[in-house]
Amino acid sequence: MTTRDIVLIALFAAIMAVLGVFPPITLPVIAVPITAQSLGVMLAGGVLGAKRGALSMVLFLALVAVGLPLLSGGRGGVGVFFGASGGFLLGWIVAAFVVGLLVERFWNNLNYINAFIASVVGGIVLLYAIGIPWISVVAGISLGQAFTGSMGFIPGDLVKAVIAALVIVSVSKSYPIIKK
Repeated sequence: MTTRDIVLIALFAAIMAVLGVFPPITLPVIAVPITAQSLGVMLAGGVLGAKRGALSMVLFLALVAVGLPLLSGGRGGVGVFFGASGGFLLGWIVAAFVVGLLVERFWNNLNYINAFIASVVGGIVLLYAIGIPWISVVAGISLGQAFTGSMGFIPGDLVKAVIAALVIVSVSKSYPIIKK
């Protein structure tokens, strides 16, 4: 790992912290807030690639775990990992990796559609596949209730995937960080 890799990983952990400044919106059905930080997950994987994107999430979550209030709403500490949103938080690592992996696979033909698909598959579908069962267990509700409650996130997450696709393709053309 080069110094450049370390700087890029730290940069995207910082971007995640900045995205946490936007206030969370909590849906009444489940206790998981809508935040801008899921956009950061898509961007980390799509701009940095699988390995560096996932490592940026590991660094960010380590900073949260030691108590820094970097999550939306000023949350931090180990306790957040045991709450209803804990599955989503841990899923950020896997989601960034998968978005990055898909962007790397599409690299030679990377366009807005491919970047959007990568963001949706990794940043929404996979993230929900990890987060929804976690909500069900922690909140003591059925998987169906957790799934239904999470559907309110879909429109916003699709908008975030569009934004991520635009940024991923723009960065890949102007300052490609991922190697061909």
